Amino acid sequence: MGGPAPDVTPPPWRAVAGGVGVIAATSVAAWALAQPSNSLSATAARATADCAAIVTLGLAVVPLLDTGRYRDELSRSAAAPLAVSAAVWLLTELVRLVVVIAQTAALPAGSVGLQTYVEFLTHTAAGRSGAVSAVAAAVVCGAAVAAPRTTPVTLAVTGVAAAGLAARTLAGHLTESPLGGVAVAVHAVAAGLWCGALVGLLTTVTHRGQWARVLPRFSTLALGCVGALVVAGGVGAVVTVASPTDLVTTGYGRMMTAKLLVTVALTALAWRNRSRWLPAARGHRTSAGLSRTRSLVEVAVMTVALTLAAALAVTG
Repeated sequence: MGGPAPDVTPPPWRAVAGGVGVIAATSVAAWALAQPSNSLSATAARATADCAAIVTLGLAVVPLLDTGRYRDELSRSAAAPLAVSAAVWLLTELVRLVVVIAQTAALPAGSVGLQTYVEFLTHTAAGRSGAVSAVAAAVVCGAAVAAPRTTPVTLAVTGVAAAGLAARTLAGHLTESPLGGVAVAVHAVAAGLWCGALVGLLTTVTHRGQWARVLPRFSTLALGCVGALVVAGGVGAVVTVASPTDLVTTGYGRMMTAKLLVTVALTALAWRNRSRWLPAARGHRTSAGLSRTRSLVEVAVMTVALTLAAALAVTG
């Protein structure tokens, strides 16, 4: 008689392909919803760069979710994916800036020259914020490849990734309001920690015992992030929406309404997982395969919400 079949981890390209598909489909839906004030290319570029940044932040912080005895193992597991995600973040951020420059200058993306690119990076707030994000991505990539994965290094890399993620908010709709600017930065980092950490767990945690250790800590982190998201999101809505009717009569308002509805659904799903999945995982009553499946479902909804947030950021 054989024992239970071992968990088989599916190829990572399937999850990546699924994520790209979700981003593409949501970008098209967002473009249709916010017409004529949204750009499909800007939404897709922003969403791809945002998701890469968030995955990088999650992989940076995920070793801190395990106990000291096993943290080194998780750090080693996260090092290679962290380097790859940071490199993807750097590339997508540089491409996103090309799209932004082309739209700002009313030029085809292929005609943006190096001089124009450098001038945009140095002379505009949007360019400087993008440059900070790109530098942060490069630093994280270098640290993942060359730096020892100790706890102090992990904390430093997490801080750099969070700063790079927040930097892009320095040139958005809320920059004219100090309160709104702080709110959108807090909102971005909280979303990044919540969503990115779950992707990090999905990427690095391979067996039931690990899920039993890390899921309670992730749940505590997620609860704090959701609280920050609700408060910061409420402040941002008050600052940007002049009237409740704008939520249905303007492209920006419709986009915000869609993002709010998806966020409510995501929060409900997360709470259901916290009340059912967490106790089962903590008691070793859930297989690693089932934990991955639950994570994938939640990550898919997260990707929809993040893409809508990216679309909101580029909607005029």
